[in-house]
This record gives sequence, C-alpha cells and structure tokens, in this order.
Amino acid sequence: MNILVMSNVIEINDHRIVTESSNEENEIIEIAPKSYNEFFENFLLPNKPCVFDAQITTNWPSRNDWKNNDEPNFDYLKLQFGDCLVPIADCNKRVYNAQCKNNMSIKEYINYWIDYQKCNYSNQMPLLYLKDWHCVNSNTNIYFYEVPQYFASDWLNEYFIAHPDLNDDYMFVYMGPKGSWTPLHVDVFTSYSWSANIVGKKRWLFFPPDQGTFLKNKNGDLIYDFSAVQLNDNSNNNNNDFNNCTNEKNIMKTPRSIEIIQESGQIIFVPSGWYHQVWNLEDTISINHNWINGCNIRKIWAALRSELLAVMKEIEDCKDMDNWNNHCQIMLKASFGINYIQFYEFLLFIAEQRIQSVINNVPLVSFKKWSLGRNHCLFDLRQIRNVLQSFIEDVKEKNISSLVFKNYNVEDLILRIDESLSI
Repeated sequence: MNILVMSNVIEINDHRIVTESSNEENEIIEIAPKSYNEFFENFLLPNKPCVFDAQITTNWPSRNDWKNNDEPNFDYLKLQFGDCLVPIADCNKRVYNAQCKNNMSIKEYINYWIDYQKCNYSNQMPLLYLKDWHCVNSNTNIYFYEVPQYFASDWLNEYFIAHPDLNDDYMFVYMGPKGSWTPLHVDVFTSYSWSANIVGKKRWLFFPPDQGTFLKNKNGDLIYDFSAVQLNDNSNNNNNDFNNCTNEKNIMKTPRSIEIIQESGQIIFVPSGWYHQVWNLEDTISINHNWINGCNIRKIWAALRSELLAVMKEIEDCKDMDNWNNHCQIMLKASFGINYIQFYEFLLFIAEQRIQSVINNVPLVSFKKWSLGRNHCLFDLRQIRNVLQSFIEDVKEKNISSLVFKNYNVEDLILRIDESLSI
C-alpha cells in the first residue's frame, strides 16, 4: 500500500466556514497564494479569479515534450498522438452560439496547422481550433502533467475516474494557431475551471456573474463575440448580438470586466458562473479541467434547478402527456448535461467517499497523489447536506421523488452525514 506523505495532504483550517461570493469590483486578477488554505479562503470561497505563476508547471513532462524553442513540438505530438481522433472547431463558422465542429486525426490537424503557418495565417484558409480533447482518457498510459494541489478537491473528475464505465471526464487539451478563439460563455454546469498554458499566450476577458444582463441580446441569448459588439455598438448592424441587453434601461451599458494576458506556463483559475471569452495570441497548447467541489456545489444546484424550471415552462402545454416529468429530465440532461437523477447519484457517491474517510479513516486520494484532510471532508459533507435539504424539498414539491431517488433512501444518507459531522 502506498502511504501519502504529510506534504501531500490538502487541508483547510475550519470545516464550519461559510461559502459566500465576493461583491468586490476587482479590476485586476491577483497572483494566487502559495498555501492551499489561502487559495481556498481567498479565491475558492469568494469565487474570485486568479493566476498562478509559471513555476507551478515547470516540472510537467508536457512543458518539455510538447514544445520546442517556445513553439509547439509538432514532430513529437504527431509521433505520440498522431492517430488520435479529436474534435476540431472552425472559428469562422458559427452554429447558433457555438463554433462548427468536426473530427480530424492529430496528424491531419497538425499538417493543416503547419500549412497555415507557412501561409502566414492567411484569412483565405480555415481557422481551426482543437478543443475538448479527452487526452487523458484516451492515453491513460502517458503521464504528461500533475494536477496541482489547489485543484485536487475535484468532485467532478473524482466521480468519472471512479466510474470508467461512463467513459467520460472533464479533463481536456486545447491546441490552436495564433488567432483561434473561444466565444463568450460560462463553463459547463457553471463549474470552476482551470487552464494551464503549455506553450503560447492567451488573452482572457472576464465578466462577473452579475454582469449577465448586459451580455445578452433582446432575445435573452448570450452574445457570441464580445469584441465584435465593441467594434459595432455604434453601428446600425441588425445582428441580434449587437442589440445586447434585455433591459431597455441598461441598453449599451458597458459590462464590468477584467482582462489578462496569460503567459506560457501560467495557470488561470476561472470561478463559477463567470462569463469569459478567450483568444490565442500565439500558437498555443493548454490543459484544462472543469471541476466542482464543496465551495461551488450550491451554485451548480441553483443552475440545475433554474434550468429545469426553464424546461418545464418550455413544454408546459404538454403537461398532460404520459411520463411528462421523465421527459423533462431527458430534456434537462440534453440542455444542461446532467439531470436530477444523475445529480443525486453524483452527490450520493461524493458523500459516501467522505463518510468512509471520516468514520472509517479510509484515505480519500485525489489524482493518485493528494489526500483530503479531515476538515476538508467535513466541510464537503456540510455543503452536501445543505444542498440535499434544498434538493429534497424541490423534488417533493415537483412530486418526482420516486423518479429521482428510486431505490435510494435519502433520509438515511442525511442521517449518516449527521453522524459523520458529530464525530
């Protein structure tokens, strides 16, 4: 049995600490502190962005193998991953509020990239961006980075790693030439994310969650490209993106934003529910995780509940149909990525892991290196209990208990959490 040394234990000072979003109007993104507890209290809990110095990624194999003279190492990438099939977005082709996607092999994509460079990044060629490649999942035998301790309390990937039958995770690689970009968005489930530049440079534009009103058009749709709005907000363009506010009193109000240039090796922490748009200023490769934990689980639950209400409203005229509630859950899964049934299974699994750690002293190991301390496990259980109370009430109110809980006794889970918290 591998015994983790004390330095690999991540811990917080107080498991009774309360989660609360910051209302500060920050104009800069701060440099992250060195200790985990400081990051937890100063950035995770108040939901504030920050940047980690490049030293944090210095020893990653990918920082050495994936680049050559501060450029992507195309020869190595083709040799190591050439036949992998990956999703490729065309930055010049829009489908609704996303970029058009197709699949290519790494070898094909890198050959395109080399040609694009040789043509001096010509706008006569497609602008293609490799996005959301599950590189870890498809190359389990290769070690190319280590998840920093600050992001080790990651319920989302903890769940999927423990359920290989689901064949999914939220760990991605992005690769793209200078000029490739990602439209304005909020991350999946309104989760946290972190993004490490292996090579290259990115420009990030952040908007706090409370600026959402000023980032939507009159139809309530999120603006696709904020830079285009900035260029055209004094024009007579009829594109809905330029009619950028649902509230006429606030039309053309400039949203509060933060901009940062991310250098090679640095990691950006993106808080829950923050809108952001990203541009590659150079040929760039990055590693990205989406993640959920006890600090933002209430935000995820609030977003899930809100999305179900929207789904129910959308098909309200079909309420008399058989299995209407089940159909709502199917639509919720399609629109949000998870439904009530899966959300409860997820909470149940995370709670069980922490109960075992607290009651039976079973080590809770994350990403094969980090171990969650006792206070951390107790904090997680408190947050799960708070969410479960609201979740149970909502499920009962919607009369879908038999659909959501099935064979699970949710009251027993609450009792076991309470027992763990009282030890």
